[in-house]
Amino acid sequence: MVATVAAVVAALYFARAVVVPIALAMLLAFMVHPIVVRLTRIGLHRGVSVALVVTMLFVTLGAACWILLIEFSNLSTQIPVYRDNLIRKINEVRRLGKGGALEKAQTAATDVAKEWEKGGDVASRKPSPTPVVVTREPTGLWQLPSLVEGLGGAATVIVLVIFVLIEREDLRNRVVRLGGYGRLVTTTRALDEASQRISRYLLMQSLINTSFGAGIAIGLLLLGVPYALLWGFLAALLRFIPYVGVGLAAVLLVTFALAAFPTWLLPVLVAALVVALELLCSMALEPLLYGQSAGVSEVALLCSVTFWAWLWGPIGLLLATPLTVCLVVLAKHVPGLEFVGILMSDEPAIAPAAAYYQRLLADDRTEAERIASEHTRAHGLEAAYDSVIVPALRHARRDRVAETLTDEELQGICKATREIVDGLAARRRAEPAGTEAAEPPPEPRRSVRALAVPVQDESDAIGLAMLGHLLSPGAWQLEVASPHLLASEVIAQIEATRPAVVCLGGLPASPRSAHTRYLCKRLRARFPDLRIIVGRWGLRDSAAHALRHIEAAGADFVGRSLVETREHLQRVHALAPPTLAPPPPPAAAAPAAASPAADDAGAPVGAPVSAPIGA
Repeated sequence: MVATVAAVVAALYFARAVVVPIALAMLLAFMVHPIVVRLTRIGLHRGVSVALVVTMLFVTLGAACWILLIEFSNLSTQIPVYRDNLIRKINEVRRLGKGGALEKAQTAATDVAKEWEKGGDVASRKPSPTPVVVTREPTGLWQLPSLVEGLGGAATVIVLVIFVLIEREDLRNRVVRLGGYGRLVTTTRALDEASQRISRYLLMQSLINTSFGAGIAIGLLLLGVPYALLWGFLAALLRFIPYVGVGLAAVLLVTFALAAFPTWLLPVLVAALVVALELLCSMALEPLLYGQSAGVSEVALLCSVTFWAWLWGPIGLLLATPLTVCLVVLAKHVPGLEFVGILMSDEPAIAPAAAYYQRLLADDRTEAERIASEHTRAHGLEAAYDSVIVPALRHARRDRVAETLTDEELQGICKATREIVDGLAARRRAEPAGTEAAEPPPEPRRSVRALAVPVQDESDAIGLAMLGHLLSPGAWQLEVASPHLLASEVIAQIEATRPAVVCLGGLPASPRSAHTRYLCKRLRARFPDLRIIVGRWGLRDSAAHALRHIEAAGADFVGRSLVETREHLQRVHALAPPTLAPPPPPAAAAPAAASPAADDAGAPVGAPVSAPIGA
């Protein structure tokens, strides 16, 4: 693998004279292809559309280069004047710092350097002859090969752009054939995604950068800065370099303003102009025109820019983003390159539930709470519970069953999750009406009593607590039991409190539901008219047979998510009898006559916790 990558990089480096024109031609073809398509749709022949677009493109580029060469030639004649002005400003800054700590440090460093140069035996040193270097000024004949090479590369790019635009469908079909008929779907999706991403990115980026350069040129003209067209074009070109191009343009512009004007006001105004235009482009134009990013993370794009600049020089800076986008799209559709997509794509590396659980494993409750809070703000409390908290608790349960997680670690995760869940619910209750995307129904006038029984452990109790947070305030008197009672004690509590609904909550670590079925059978046999609702939150669709088994054991309804269970309870609320008075205090549970093994294979299930949660 390493040898293959090294061979590819070496080939790209040594064959850059051939590869760079091809890559640049592909880049320009991607950029102008949407314009060719639009001209073709209005009735122009494809060849005419291609000729018109290519002519306009290269005439514009040629005219711009010609004007810039004239501007640069005029600038080169004024460099001595600007140099003297810049040196004068540097001396002014030095005079401001004269006698200060900076000057003292510089003097000390100079003295140390002089003493170091005096070291050694002076007598042993012999004067060495001064070498004389004779150089020959290059003539026109010496410059001819480089000129021919540049013109040949430009001609190659022009011809390639024309033929790529004309034969685009044929090239696409050949790539599809190269991928094989068995991979038509994958190849088609990869080509479409790469084409759409790159074409849109390049076209929009060109429009934005051109607007940025035009704004710089107009602003410099109004400020009276010489060679405004040259600096505007340079600013537009540098902005194609991600993240650092604007900074380079600002440094060059401010340095030139310092050299061109005797005062300090103009450089400050030039810097303010660059900052204002960059803020306008990045905060207004880019979100409006892009709609979405190029699909590459910031760090990956910076690394890519560095790599391609080292490989191909300045042209690599311009080609870095489109080449990286192609690589990310290819990695998305080719199984062997998935690691590239994971490292370079801007998509989240792991799901929010996995990130939340991983932070709890690392004992980083602050970051875990931030993940849950951000998901709540983006998608609502219901989605945060069902998509982040429940999967994380299920993962913790599976790890405990596999003995990769200790009891102490599981208890710590449950404790932190309980506090985070309570905090999310408290913030939701404190929000003014209308801020939540999916508000619960209005508070009804009657309240229904329900008993929530965790099937196994504290994670099930947290799930039932989250269910209580999602219920309408005042609609339910929901009492969550502790996960430490036997089935017989749960029956005794039901007899004492007479709830209208019993909800058995469990976060399955596997499709097995024998314990839940056992509880349903016991409760149905003892209370034939009791409404029993079971929550198997996070259960996959492939485990639907487990739900049927639970329903056959006596459950009236089995919910696979908190939202689904909440909606069913809302329907049940209209049919359940209201709670007219507070329930009597539950009688103390008598010692179980049967052993835990005889009652429920040693699995205790419930005793009352504190106050109701529905309010």
